[in-house]
Amino acid sequence: MKALFGYSALSLAAVALDQWLKMWVEANLDMHQPVDILPFFALYRTYNTGVAFSLFSSAGDTPLIILSIAVITFVLYLAARSRPSQILARIGFALIVGGAIGNLIDRAMLGYVIDYFLFHTPTWSFAVFNLADSFISVGAGMVILDELLEWARDRRRRTTGD
Repeated sequence: MKALFGYSALSLAAVALDQWLKMWVEANLDMHQPVDILPFFALYRTYNTGVAFSLFSSAGDTPLIILSIAVITFVLYLAARSRPSQILARIGFALIVGGAIGNLIDRAMLGYVIDYFLFHTPTWSFAVFNLADSFISVGAGMVILDELLEWARDRRRRTTGD
């Protein structure tokens, strides 16, 4: 129960930080006006009506809200099936859920997701994204890393006979 509280608190903290930063962006950044922080990184306020890389932007809010809820439910199912020893994966699941809820709040309340991070060069730019997207990506990386480490441990145990 104590562990569940910790993972829930991490998800809630991710949602709170994401929503706070989005409110700050809305209040302080002009739309589509880059604010260079580093030569390759800028803050750039824009709205995404789709999912990652603006995919399904013409689908409308309701299908994307349903998809978001389905993804959150599936991730919670996977988290519940994980073993207590899979701490890295459980932290990853908590970050994924927090990020997904942060974007779901935007989509449900505004009809779009607020994006603001832009990596770029003079001739190239990456898709604009937000902190919630970062939580989802880092969380997914942690889950994958945990699975790879578990696979390596199992393989080592089988070859050494432990």
